[in-house]
Amino acid sequence: MSAQDRKIVIVGAGSVGASTAYTLVNSGLVDELVLVDINRERAEGEVSDLNHGQVFVPPVKIRSGGYDECRDAAIIIVTAGAAQKPGETRLDLTRRNAGIIKGIVEEMNRYLGDQVIIMVTNPVDILTMVAHRVCSLPPHHIIGSGTALDSARFSFFLARHCGVDTRDVRAYVIGEHGDSEVPLWSRVNIAGISFDDYCHICNRDGSDELKEEISRKVRESAYHVIESKGATNWAVSLSLLKVAGAILRYENSILSVSTRCSGFYGLPDICLSLPVILDREGVKQVIAGPISPHEQEQLSASGRILRQVYEDLHL
Repeated sequence: MSAQDRKIVIVGAGSVGASTAYTLVNSGLVDELVLVDINRERAEGEVSDLNHGQVFVPPVKIRSGGYDECRDAAIIIVTAGAAQKPGETRLDLTRRNAGIIKGIVEEMNRYLGDQVIIMVTNPVDILTMVAHRVCSLPPHHIIGSGTALDSARFSFFLARHCGVDTRDVRAYVIGEHGDSEVPLWSRVNIAGISFDDYCHICNRDGSDELKEEISRKVRESAYHVIESKGATNWAVSLSLLKVAGAILRYENSILSVSTRCSGFYGLPDICLSLPVILDREGVKQVIAGPISPHEQEQLSASGRILRQVYEDLHL
């Protein structure tokens, strides 16, 4: 790998940006990490704190800087924006954050070549669409963190119910990263078999009521964390490590991230999450496999909601 292949720029040194920096520093994935923030003093403080622990982690150059640092980066992770307040839906954040993201991407455009941008700021699907509209990069180079974390939460609750290791569960959430998200129960896989078959074999509850309870827990997880501690950050940073690793290592990993979805499942021209193959070029392929009629109905509704919100921005 060249130096460029292992440089990541994080735009936004708040809770999520700083946690992501910490996770990346510990991972050994990157050789160079740069924090960019409108509050330069905050970014410099986070950099100093991380640098003071260099003796305990794999070698990595950590510094603060400006948007010109994007010029030779492999990945740019955008976490900057207004924070979600307790009781506030992700969609409520739209108008406050759309202007912020538009300004950031316009600043970055002068330095872009073949980088991959990962949008994290909420509501991530709408703001990924804003980035698509403003950014000079091709569409497959611009993704949102989307439902990568929601899918992990889905796997966690399924594993806890089934009494197995979370890593042995394959489960995806698609659609909006938010209230209209769609857990794909029809494609849950445990030990190579469906959730319903697993529950039958192992005498576990696989009722519709149980499925609705788990779906609700997945959907409301972020709200509960925000109410408890003010923000979600650690699990987000771990999901971003997985996404960034899939890109930097050319892994061809399949993850559910937010991408331009026009033409898939009859969806409107909007960004939302579907399982995709990720490599160094970003989205290599969307995996639009079969889903149940009920899931199709839910996904279509999710797409309509997001498209209407985006149109209401009048960008």
